[in-house]
Amino acid sequence: MKKTINIVTLGCSKNLVDSEVLMAQLNNDYLVVHDSNDKADIIIINTCGFIVDAKEESVDTILRAVRSKIKGDTEKILVTGCLSERYKEDLAGEIKEVDGFFGVNELPNVLNALDINFKKELIGERVLTTPKHYAYVKISEGCSRNCSFCAIPLIRGKHVSKPKGEIINEVKFLAKQGVKEVILIAQDLTWYGLDIYKKRELPDLLNRISEIEGIQWIRLHYTYPANFPTGLLNVMHNNSKVCLYLDIPLQHISSRILRSMKRGLGGHKTIDLIKKIKRTIPNVALRTTLIVGYPGETEEEFEQLLDFVMESKFDRLGVFIYSPEEDTSAFTLKDNIPDEIKESRRDRLMMLQQEISYELNKQKVGSAMKVIIDSKEGDKYIGRTEFDSPEVDNEVIIKAPKNSLKIGEYYNVIISGSDFFDLYGEVI
Repeated sequence: MKKTINIVTLGCSKNLVDSEVLMAQLNNDYLVVHDSNDKADIIIINTCGFIVDAKEESVDTILRAVRSKIKGDTEKILVTGCLSERYKEDLAGEIKEVDGFFGVNELPNVLNALDINFKKELIGERVLTTPKHYAYVKISEGCSRNCSFCAIPLIRGKHVSKPKGEIINEVKFLAKQGVKEVILIAQDLTWYGLDIYKKRELPDLLNRISEIEGIQWIRLHYTYPANFPTGLLNVMHNNSKVCLYLDIPLQHISSRILRSMKRGLGGHKTIDLIKKIKRTIPNVALRTTLIVGYPGETEEEFEQLLDFVMESKFDRLGVFIYSPEEDTSAFTLKDNIPDEIKESRRDRLMMLQQEISYELNKQKVGSAMKVIIDSKEGDKYIGRTEFDSPEVDNEVIIKAPKNSLKIGEYYNVIISGSDFFDLYGEVI
């Protein structure tokens, strides 16, 4: 009988894609499961090392696997991903029960540790862990920005674009598996092409992907605000397959803090960019993330951030508490804001966003919207509009007769109710 490998994925969707590629390579030689709670002969942990909380979760997961090995339920443990890339030697010295630590670009070495050779014929193929109607597609690796708070360039290196042909082939493979929605991911989508084509090629890539039969929605995560390509807005406006959804992490609005963060765009130009996006694409749903408690952030600067959120009325918003990361330029700054103040600022921002979301959702009641069904829970179907990304954004909750709707299909839905973060509807 084939041995069982359980691949545990932590962190972002970019890690998830890496795990899916690994699963495709292992599939013929092992029985491969993902994030399973059952016993497994081998456990591979794909770690995250982005912020303190993520590091702690990764270490806790490794230690749980170690306990399983000590009990005799597991033979071998391999650790890969961002935490392993950054702290390989430290981890190997501290957790000797692990059979191998590997960095983010060491797929062949992981396979060799399992007595398997890398199969070039499987390039572009993956075993999907998402529902079969949507998939994440990583169009580049690393990041060439130098934001003061971010360790990603230290972990994953400079931005490296994946050639268009490889991306197109991957999306064609996914479409043949039944994928209808592709979510393009990168640390910075807008940089795509600068390294290998000497110009920003995301707009052209979107148009080429939209020509692939079966693909109905194309979604963008994440677009960097500095030097934002105007051509991208034109494609979103003119190409009906590109979702009117833009994830654009702004981090703050105080020009002083943005300079310290090395974001390349001040507060006034950030506001101008948001206005330009909304002017060009009036129905666009904007998602952003913000950081509170950055070193030296004053109460006045936080109030400025509150005013900006109130004025901008983002459709979706996430807030991170500043986390000092070793070897980043901000690590040398005095982290002088008490934890309770950081947490209070995060909570105040999220309470404001909750009210904004509630008001925006109320405005949708009575309208008809195209919804894709992601899952079924009891007597309810859970779906999304083009304005919502899986797991992180709003859902549309639909009551319908048993087995009357199909997972992965699109339906026209009348929105009959709303609350802070969800809509309720009925299929027309």
